[in-house]
Amino acid sequence: MSVRQDSSRTPPTLVAMTGTSQVMSNAVKRVGLISDTHGLLRKEAVKALRGSELIIHAGDVGKAEILEELKKIAPVVAVRGNVDTAEWADELPETALAEAGAVLIYVLHDVKALDLNPSAAGFQIVVSGHTHKPIKTERGGVLYINPGSAGPRRFTLPVSVARLNLGRTPYEVEFVNLEGLA
Repeated sequence: MSVRQDSSRTPPTLVAMTGTSQVMSNAVKRVGLISDTHGLLRKEAVKALRGSELIIHAGDVGKAEILEELKKIAPVVAVRGNVDTAEWADELPETALAEAGAVLIYVLHDVKALDLNPSAAGFQIVVSGHTHKPIKTERGGVLYINPGSAGPRRFTLPVSVARLNLGRTPYEVEFVNLEGLA
C-alpha cells in the first residue's frame, strides 16, 4: 500500500508525480475511517479503530494531537477540513490518495468539492466527511463512504466511525455507533 498526499487540486496523474509518497505493505485489508473529530478523540473511537492497518481521517481534525494518537494504532492518511485553520493544519493536504493493493482510494473533506470523475481516474473508493452523516453509496462503480462524525454530537446525528474491509468483494463497510460502546 502506498500513500500519496497533495495539497493542490491537481488531477491524480499529476499527484502521483508531484505528491509525497510513503510505501507500506500491499496486504492492507482493514481500513479505519474517521472524520469530523473537531478536536475530540473519543476513547470509543480509538477502540473501534484498533486492528486497522490504515486509518483515513477525512478532515475537520481540530487538533494535531488527534492524528498523533491515531498514528499509535496504524499509519494515518489525513486531509484538511474547513475547521482546520490553525498553523499546524497547513501541512495537511486538501486531497489524498491511498493505494491498498489494487484498490485506489481518493480522500477529501467535502464530497461536493470533488472536481474529478473518480471512475475515469481509476478510483474504486471515495472517502469524505463534512456532513456528519454516515453514508455508503455507489455511483458509476465507485463506492462513496462518509464515516460520519466522531467528534462532538451535532443535532440528532449519530456519533460514528466506519471500518472498511478490502478483503471482501464487494468491499464491506461497517458503521460503528460510538455511543454506548464500552
